[in-house]
Amino acid sequence: MMWLLIFLAWLVIWAGGTYWYLFGKKSPFSLESVRPPGPREFDQKKRDKVIKQGFSLDKVPQNLDVIVIGSGIGGLTAAATLAKAGRRVLLLEQHDQAGGCCHTYVEKGFEFDVGLHYIGQVHENSLLRIAFDQISEGQLEFHKLNQHFDTIMIGQGEEKREYTIFSGKTEMKAHLMKQFPDDTEAIETFFNIMKVSAKKTHYLATLKLIPQWVSLFILKSGIGNLLTEVFRLSGTCATDLLNTLTSNKDLHVIFSYLFYGVPPKDSSILINALLIHHYKRGAYYPKGGASEIAFHIIRTIQKYGGNCLVRAPVTGILVNDKGAAYGVKVRKGQGEVEIHAPVVVSNCGVFNTFQRLLPPAIQENKGIQERLNMMKHGRGSFLVFSGFDGTQEELGLESTNFWLFQNNDMDTSMDAFFALNKEEAPDNIPMMFITMPSAKDPESKIRHPGKSCMTILTMVKYEWFEEWKDTSVRKRGDEYYNYKMRFAKNLFDRACTLFPKIRDKLVFQDVATPLTNNHYLGAQRGAMYSAEHNLDRFQAETVARNRCNTPVKNLYISGQDVFSCGIAGALHGGLLCASAVLDHIVYIDLLFLKKKLKRRKARELAELSKKKLQ
Repeated sequence: MMWLLIFLAWLVIWAGGTYWYLFGKKSPFSLESVRPPGPREFDQKKRDKVIKQGFSLDKVPQNLDVIVIGSGIGGLTAAATLAKAGRRVLLLEQHDQAGGCCHTYVEKGFEFDVGLHYIGQVHENSLLRIAFDQISEGQLEFHKLNQHFDTIMIGQGEEKREYTIFSGKTEMKAHLMKQFPDDTEAIETFFNIMKVSAKKTHYLATLKLIPQWVSLFILKSGIGNLLTEVFRLSGTCATDLLNTLTSNKDLHVIFSYLFYGVPPKDSSILINALLIHHYKRGAYYPKGGASEIAFHIIRTIQKYGGNCLVRAPVTGILVNDKGAAYGVKVRKGQGEVEIHAPVVVSNCGVFNTFQRLLPPAIQENKGIQERLNMMKHGRGSFLVFSGFDGTQEELGLESTNFWLFQNNDMDTSMDAFFALNKEEAPDNIPMMFITMPSAKDPESKIRHPGKSCMTILTMVKYEWFEEWKDTSVRKRGDEYYNYKMRFAKNLFDRACTLFPKIRDKLVFQDVATPLTNNHYLGAQRGAMYSAEHNLDRFQAETVARNRCNTPVKNLYISGQDVFSCGIAGALHGGLLCASAVLDHIVYIDLLFLKKKLKRRKARELAELSKKKLQ
């Protein structure tokens, strides 16, 4: 009887503790904090006061609770969530403009997006849209792009094949089946994988939110695989699985076309499936351009007593003799200043954080080394920014993105490309991506009338540019300029075959190499997608170990290295990080909001149908 009472008492305590952990803390989110979008701010000086506020000690809020390093979407999300939860937050950015890959830059009257080219899953009442609404307090608006949002071209010359990707809950699959009538079964199976991946990804996030020993027990015991197949899918090689579905290599490309520097044979089928599913309910672009994201989220941070300061390069994380982080060092002029806070969040990637910012003695920590060994450096990104005199109608530009592949064997062509020496590489680029931001944002015509722009992207090896790493930006010399322009010319010439009118209307061109991305974005080795998204990283046990908490007490990681790449992946990294700092799963709060909004929508529809009947 005594043992039964002890067991029942333990059960009550455990249930009460679990309930308190999940629901006992006040939510940082509320429907009341979301207000209708205000008028767009076109005055650049007023915008600069928000996204380009220079660092000085007098602008640092008093009694800081949290310092966030890096103002990419992962840092912005973590900072805004923590600010709304009552924490006083300081967000520090080394560049002269906040936003990371969400920032835009204006040159000669042209505005270019550097990282956000389009986004999905922001339809009404989606979890991602609710998160954006909360951290911007309803001020971000998204413009839905054409249903035909991507075109994929495989091969060259007379051998070229063209495929189109449509958004739509049922249309995406149906449209693909029309183009591959002999592979309908393979498409059906792949879309089932997409569905499972999308619906069950929260299990992977859960591995990072519950105690690590519990996660590892669930996985090692086999309980995880009994619960869901998502743990098996995350560690399944994309090429191996696709080979079981179809021998059609063009379709293999379609299933892996959203490239991030990793060939399909080294990538997870779950990630490739999620990337395509991301646009199933539509592709969108922020109204007013990508810089609207940072502009509105920073205003949320400021509203709750925090601030975001640029030109604030963090040179080190302060760690006390007990091994706990307690602030950062920031370079100011020729010297450094210290800023203290009980919590430090790093949104600048695991390699920057552990190898550059931590004191050398802490870097040797076994736990730090284990975390570093889970990751590999990602591939560098290479971008060509082109500005044209002329409207999109005059130049034949469109909001659809174009993905061009030299052939339909991504594994062989990517391996061959990255195995080339420095001199061979510019003339043998196997794949490229073309996007036209001016054609996506309906307000571009207001901000930059009569002008159009294009961004071309491909992946490259950092080592091809490494010899110039110690030179200064815009002062790297003729040899560097001529070398990067060899890549740029080949990419631009290819774009001209699709859009012949652009060549004569080109009035501005800028090129970003991995060194550029390292300078402006703080991207280690120019890897805009941060650490490599290889198969090893997405093995379920690695997912469980790669969490926001670090071996250094009070130091947390946010952004792309926490879960996955891209704007959505980095935003989820920010939500996971805020959950770890607050010791409260903010996703539960978002799900409650989602249910409330669903009920509100149902009531509105019921009232509307009543009015129609009257």
